[in-house]
Amino acid sequence: MYFQHSDKTSEEIDKEANTEFNALIMPNDNLFITVSAVNPDAVEPFNSNLLRGSTSLSTTTLDVMGYLVDQKGNINFPLIGEVHVGGLTKQEAIQTLQKAVADSKFVENPVVNIRFLNYKINILGEVNRPGVYTVTDEKISIPQAIALAGDLTIYGDRRTIQLRRIEQNVVKSYTIDLTSSDIFYSPYYYLQQNDILYIAPNRTRAGSSTYNQNLPLLMSTISVVFTIIAFFIRK
Repeated sequence: MYFQHSDKTSEEIDKEANTEFNALIMPNDNLFITVSAVNPDAVEPFNSNLLRGSTSLSTTTLDVMGYLVDQKGNINFPLIGEVHVGGLTKQEAIQTLQKAVADSKFVENPVVNIRFLNYKINILGEVNRPGVYTVTDEKISIPQAIALAGDLTIYGDRRTIQLRRIEQNVVKSYTIDLTSSDIFYSPYYYLQQNDILYIAPNRTRAGSSTYNQNLPLLMSTISVVFTIIAFFIRK
């Protein structure tokens, strides 16, 4: 069973449950950035990556249109040049770009909007639908991610779910206990882009992996042979 054994009262839960989350912009993130203002002609150079005359935008097209964050956390923005956005939340990056555009004197009172184009999480192991999932609303919790993957199989170890996350170019590992209600207060309750969730097999599943899958057939064959032998001996 999930979310058991919480020692917190309902009042404490209301106050302490982890509800705040802001995704951080990281190297290799692909950002869709638009600039708007009262004068549309003034912002046109900043929106040169927009696709004109199309009623639908495929994922492939969006990948081409985005601004790729380099390994130093910078993007190359039209007329501005390099802007550092790595390690910032989306709102902080919006403020940084709005200031940069306003300071350039090309646009008066610009409004910047940013969306992640490649916000993906990886779910592996004992789930019904393992794979890479794109998160369109840029916010997903561990229970939501597991539900997206069709829940754990009956062989999944619910007490030692492994979360792998890259932080400052270092791969870090965290253990999540899905059977405990403490997950709602965990700083890892929400997943960052490119996180990996791995659900290990439980002891039953792990034990069966060392079990010879051909053994039942072998035992059945031996049994038939002995039955035949016994039949002729009795004759």
